[in-house]
Amino acid sequence: MPTMLRIIFFSTILACSVLFSSCGSKRNDPPLKPTTSAGPMSVNGIVVVAQPLDNVVRSSGTVLASESVDLATEAAGRIEKISFKEGGRVRKNDVLVKINDDDLRAQLRKTELQIQLASDQEKRQKHLFDIEAISKEQYDISLNQVNTLKADRENLQASIRKREVRAPFNGIIGLRYVSEGGYVSQTTRIASIQKINPLKVDFSIPEKYAGQVSVGDLVQFSSDETKLRFTGKLYAIEPKIDPVLGTLQLRALCDNKSETVFPGAYVQIELRLKQIENALMVPTQAVIPVLKGQTVLVLKNGVALSVPVKTGIRTATSVQITEGLTAGDTVITTGIMQLRPGMPAQVTVQ
Repeated sequence: MPTMLRIIFFSTILACSVLFSSCGSKRNDPPLKPTTSAGPMSVNGIVVVAQPLDNVVRSSGTVLASESVDLATEAAGRIEKISFKEGGRVRKNDVLVKINDDDLRAQLRKTELQIQLASDQEKRQKHLFDIEAISKEQYDISLNQVNTLKADRENLQASIRKREVRAPFNGIIGLRYVSEGGYVSQTTRIASIQKINPLKVDFSIPEKYAGQVSVGDLVQFSSDETKLRFTGKLYAIEPKIDPVLGTLQLRALCDNKSETVFPGAYVQIELRLKQIENALMVPTQAVIPVLKGQTVLVLKNGVALSVPVKTGIRTATSVQITEGLTAGDTVITTGIMQLRPGMPAQVTVQ
């Protein structure tokens, strides 16, 4: 490019730069303001206070008869007589079923006669022994014969008793599965008998309550079918923890005078333990599950802090905190998903 043209080109560029600079200096744009951070997050919370707590453990259980037996005979034979009605009540030692025992009774009569004869012989031998007419060995033989026959009589009497099926306790007979004239063996089910007043209730509780239960504790249970509530007492505790379920098996006894609840029913259990006087309770939604346990957000000096806690008893809306909090702590109950530990927060106490 010729020297003259270069001078004209650069002069033109310089003039344009001066023109743009002068135009820009005439604008009245406001100066930029530095950005400011957001204020503390507004959330709700509660102040933890110590309060009495009813220590109620809820569970589910199964109703059992206080006594229950499937009736069967100890000896095989033909049924001679049935002395009960299905669904009827029986008393302890009532004869329910009689098995034919004619052969045994005949043997018993024969043995009775032999005992009488042997006893007479023993008396004569005793007289002869007293006057030293016979030896002691001869007398012992006659005495042993009497005792042997008496033992045979007791054996026959026991065999005859085995031909009778008696009620083992007061109760109600269920359905029968045999008829008169039928042949039964030791494996034949005749009927069942149940004692349903009082009733047993079997249930289990978590092992953490194992040290808080004792025989005599009150138990309430309700049935969804009958809509009735019953009260009983704990009377037996299994002396071991189920290693698979981590539960303790309990059994309560309850009156059932109305006989409106039957064995096998499914019931809801409320076991009342000793009242906790100074329990620290927080709303259920305030407890945050984490990988290694549970935490809550606590306000300290205007900042949200995450505090590990251990929980105890749960109610419909609250949970007991056993470790991690003290009375007077402010626990955050809303905005938990948005709030992070270390963030400033403004808590409205409810």
